Amino acid sequence: MVIFTLLEPQTNHPLQQWEFSDLSLIRIGRAQNNDIVLHGYFQVSRQHLELTLIDVQSEEWQLTSRGTNGTLLNNEFVTEAVVKHGDLIRLAENGPVFKFELESYLAKNQQVELEKTNILEIATACVHQDNPDGSIFCRHCGQPIVEEENFVGSYQILRTLGRGGMGTTYLAWDRNRTVQNAPMLLVLKEMNADMARIPKARELFEREARILKSLEHPGIPQYYDFFVENDRKYLVMELIHGHNLEQFVNQRGATDPDRTIKWMMQICEVVEYLHNLEPPLVHRDIKPANLMLRNLDSRLMLLDFGAVKELGTALETRIGVEGYSAPEQYRGKPCPQSDIYGIGTTIIFLLTGEAPMQYYRYQSNKFEFNIESIPNLPTNLGKVLNIACQPEPRDRYQTAQELSEALANCL
Repeated sequence: MVIFTLLEPQTNHPLQQWEFSDLSLIRIGRAQNNDIVLHGYFQVSRQHLELTLIDVQSEEWQLTSRGTNGTLLNNEFVTEAVVKHGDLIRLAENGPVFKFELESYLAKNQQVELEKTNILEIATACVHQDNPDGSIFCRHCGQPIVEEENFVGSYQILRTLGRGGMGTTYLAWDRNRTVQNAPMLLVLKEMNADMARIPKARELFEREARILKSLEHPGIPQYYDFFVENDRKYLVMELIHGHNLEQFVNQRGATDPDRTIKWMMQICEVVEYLHNLEPPLVHRDIKPANLMLRNLDSRLMLLDFGAVKELGTALETRIGVEGYSAPEQYRGKPCPQSDIYGIGTTIIFLLTGEAPMQYYRYQSNKFEFNIESIPNLPTNLGKVLNIACQPEPRDRYQTAQELSEALANCL
């Protein structure tokens, strides 16, 4: 019997398992006629991988990759190769990971494994050998692979994900939380010490935590915790596995209009949810780097609520990112139509792979985007961008729903 186990890519813990006892050819891909059907993985081809039994006596299987984005065997790209018990197979560079196992091998080595378990009980600590590159947890002992233990509250920091002006984000896990008996990975955001001395910065950080706690939408990461330790503030959120759209375009190039439109319609849905809350929320920081394409189901997630503003409050903070933020944001006057502008400028980046400011001009006695100069832009989509990116909020689409409907008409 052949056993395929789909692994969580960071922890190597099992998510789903398939067993095949009477097949000599096993197919994996997105198409329905495969033996293992993978929905939602955009990196995986319809007919991505075949495994063929080439020697019944020795249970020897040969892997044949047919996927557009390639297949990795133990972190090495292969076209054809013989697979062995315990090998890790990844479909595409950032795709799903499978562990290949043979039941006969497991049975034959069951006693050996029991003996190893007894030895481990009296041996020194596991040295985490033979783990795939990038592994966070050891495939042998299940413990974190870190140079030194670093805890904040009940959360163990595993590695740094990013550093910004406001704070530093870490990959962490909580020993008290598990998902399917696997450690629950989280994002731990720490407010930088320098920023903590600034009252306005503290206000923004605390407001981000308070607002995230109140939100419930499948396109927004889930809030878990907010606490203070050693005079430092921490925010704990759901970890989204994937790539943001800035990374995606930088790695793969500009996206086609249909994919771009469908993606931005997803973001319109999230923005419409925010704008219809009471009080309404304006994100104020919609840009490719804050839109995460989740590996699990290819859904776009809206990240980073550090700049979010509740309409009706007296806050007049000027927040803006060149090329993506609407002019009124620089004047401290954001409105729902500011997020419409952010979606429009993000579309420009996705279609061209260039910073939107490349198409910003002084024309008709005002600064605005010269949409007509964008190469290979469909006429109907150009008309939508002309409205979405208008300098004055009153001249744009007034709701995210209006923008979404206009985009849908371009498909």
